[in-house]
This record gives sequence, structure tokens and C-alpha cells, in this order.
Amino acid sequence: MSTWPQCALRYDGTFAGFLTCVGESFRQKTYPFYFLPPGAEQITLYPLQEIPSDPALARAVYRALETAVSPAFRRMMTYGFLTCLPQRERSLFDLIYLAFHHALPQDPTDDRILLLTRAIGHLVREAEHYRGFVRFADYGGVLVGQIAPKNRVLPLLRPHFCQRLPEEAFLLHDETHREGLFYAGGKWKIRPVDRLDLDRPSQAEAQCQALWRKFYATIAIPHRHNPKLQQTHLPQRFRGHMTEFQPEAVPSRPTALP
Repeated sequence: MSTWPQCALRYDGTFAGFLTCVGESFRQKTYPFYFLPPGAEQITLYPLQEIPSDPALARAVYRALETAVSPAFRRMMTYGFLTCLPQRERSLFDLIYLAFHHALPQDPTDDRILLLTRAIGHLVREAEHYRGFVRFADYGGVLVGQIAPKNRVLPLLRPHFCQRLPEEAFLLHDETHREGLFYAGGKWKIRPVDRLDLDRPSQAEAQCQALWRKFYATIAIPHRHNPKLQQTHLPQRFRGHMTEFQPEAVPSRPTALP
């Protein structure tokens, strides 16, 4: 275990901010016990430091994860930050410290490795589900989809939907983490979105959704209805934003021309 004095770090909650914390901790030779993103409250007896994000330092640490350890390790740290693992920053820092000062555990069943690999596996599986379960609706020429994932899956979903919808403008909103993937004209951004207020769908969009619900109901085979099996293939938590499980949408009234 490290002999560095322990502390608590407050940062901006971004991956660049976390990498800045890593760089500053190594520079100051302090070992963070807690990482506090915005809004997190934690009673601690450890000295609390505010660490502003430093893009240059973050890039240096990001490069070092590959050059000083391995590309696979950097990928593990990047994916690990996207997981919903409790105190994921501390788990990641523990492994980074080991990699630079001792050696990474070679046993894949080591608790420190196993905990993170399981969390990453959950992240990847959730993203794979959403590639098939996302439903978009047309709002004035912009496709809008909404999800409520446990993990921060937008970076993993970005390549799929940007390639699948290259000519469209779309927004994929993550309600859980209050951020959105914006895409238009071949360019994308992931930005904070505190709240998404949508008007009622147009009459054409409401009709399209109604046709989809009718199709879904029509292809069902009543005498082979198996709720337990359906739940296995399509867990309940994914259905909240899927068109086929929603009530009929009330279309907005068309605006009268003068």
C-alpha cells in the first residue's frame, strides 16, 4: 500500500478531470481516498482539495497509460470510467498506482481486476442492448431518442448511430446522467443536458408510431405468449422509451397558415 498521505479530491466529473486528479496526485505524492464529482457530498476527515481540469496534464496522463503500461490498460481505464461502479474513480486510481509503482496483478480473479472487468462487461452489454432498443422520433426534422442507462453508454453508442444515420440530425438523450449525443452534418458532440422538454409529436410522427405499435401487435403469436422469456430478451427497464410499449401519442395540432 502507498505511504503517500491520503486526501479527498473534488473535480468536475469528467474523464479529463479525473486524469488531471491522477496527474496532480502523482505530482504532489498524495493518495486520494475519495473523488467527489459535482453534487456529491461526503463527510471526510481527509484534507479536501479542489482540482480544476487541466487539458494538457490530462492528455499527458492519457498518453502515459498506454506508453508506460499498455494500450489494453488505457482502454480498461477509459471504459472503467464510464461504468456505474460505486467509487469507480478510486478503483481506477488504485490500479493506476499499482501499474506505475509496482505491477498490475496478473491473476484475472484478483478482486481489484475482477471488480472492474465485471463492471466493464456490464457497460458493454448494456450498450449492445441499446443499439437495438433505441427508438427515435421525428421532431421538426431532428430525430430524438431517449434512454435511461445505468452506465454512461453514449460514447459506445456514438459510432453505431453516427454511421447508421449519417445524413440525419439527431439527439440521443441520456436521462440518467443528464447528457446528450448531438449529431448533424457529419459532426458530433456529447454535452450536458439537464432537462429535455419535447412538444407533442406531429400528426405524421404520431401516425408512424401508431403503425409501428400495430405492426408489433400483429406479428405476436397469442398462443405462444411467454412473458418470462420476453423479459429475458427484453428487460423491463429498457421498455420505458420504446414506442411499441407506449400509449397512443396525442399529435400536436398543425399551425394554421395566415
